[in-house]
Amino acid sequence: MEYIDNILFAIILAAGIWLFAGNIRKIRRNILIGRDTDRSDNKPLRFKTMMRVALGQSKMMTRPVPAILHIFVYVGFIIINIEVLEILIDGVAGTHRILSFLGPLYTFLIATFEILAVLVLVGCALFLARRNILKLKRFMSKDLDGWPRSDANYILITEILLMTAFLSMNAIDQNLQGVNPHYINIGDSAFPVSHFLSGIFNGMSTGTQEFLERFLWWFHIVGILAFMNYLPYSKHLHILLAFPNTWFSNLWKKGKFTNLESVTVEVKAMMDPSFTPPPPPETPQRFGAKDVHDLTWKQLMDSYSCTECGRCTSACPANITGKLLSPRKIVMSVRDRLEEVGKNMDANGGKFVDDNKGLINDYISPEELWACTSCNACVQECPVNIDPLGMIIDMRRYLVMEQSASPTELNMMMTNIENNGAPWQFSPADRLNWATEQ
Repeated sequence: MEYIDNILFAIILAAGIWLFAGNIRKIRRNILIGRDTDRSDNKPLRFKTMMRVALGQSKMMTRPVPAILHIFVYVGFIIINIEVLEILIDGVAGTHRILSFLGPLYTFLIATFEILAVLVLVGCALFLARRNILKLKRFMSKDLDGWPRSDANYILITEILLMTAFLSMNAIDQNLQGVNPHYINIGDSAFPVSHFLSGIFNGMSTGTQEFLERFLWWFHIVGILAFMNYLPYSKHLHILLAFPNTWFSNLWKKGKFTNLESVTVEVKAMMDPSFTPPPPPETPQRFGAKDVHDLTWKQLMDSYSCTECGRCTSACPANITGKLLSPRKIVMSVRDRLEEVGKNMDANGGKFVDDNKGLINDYISPEELWACTSCNACVQECPVNIDPLGMIIDMRRYLVMEQSASPTELNMMMTNIENNGAPWQFSPADRLNWATEQ
């Protein structure tokens, strides 16, 4: 019975890691449903982009207040969880503060963790206020109705609870030093914040404090394992995917579009009689994107990396003028459809069975797609380099090239270009008539 806690801890830890690994494998499989695209070029620039955008959060700084709060939460939560390494060792070995042999360095680290914990609490509290009291417009959009809005609140509340448990655990730990030999005396200087909380527990018996300290210890570590397994179901998966997503960023200049290889081959064949076209692929490639299978794996990774912050939508001129388009909703819809396809594959032994659904019409309406001005504002604003415009253009291509479902105005323009060599309804012979008019 002496080691029952250690065995229980090891089982919970193994189960948490196993579940997390399984969820990550499913996400990886879902992402690789997409078409191949080469993002292996210019590794130095890719590394620089990742460090600047993902680690340095440079694109967050366009809005300084939320940027600073986000840095508090992000840096604080990540660095504080370094202590998880010690908790894992203590949990398996049955020790307490096993790294305290580091002496002054350990004291410095714990003190730093406590200060960061307070910053995380402040940041999360203010983020909750921005969403639920100030009700900023981009957080009140119908894009976030239902689960997405609750998801953000759940995460912030969870982080507040975990940081509170961490500080309370340290406060009781401080009281028990010198009373119970299990609690190693590391001095008051390690607890610059919880030192002021320790008085709350002074009136309790030693046994009660020991019980509370153990309860908070278990709450803290089990909470972190639960948080880890919640990430794959949450927008906060960007904590992990921000780094690979920015590494695989589109390094082309904004405004440059990809060319469909099949169309390029046809044009080359028409322009150069000596051109020998490559053999056709075994599976004909669709023009544009009807469903998630037609998007690239990077576009599918974009959908999982979305932070749902709404910066893209708040900068979108179409959305600002009341059009139906919301770049955030486009990306979220791609993720929702991808999740549905993944569940379809899970239910059919890893093979997708046609469900007569697709992105267009079932998740995204043509009206949304045609409202886009292709200005790249959404791409510029995204803090993790997601490219909603690329998804929109690919779905438009499908509507035009496979469905002939472009708007009347666009059809007229393309007909004029085909017949007259210009968007206007004038023949080339009449193009200079304006100059002769009196």
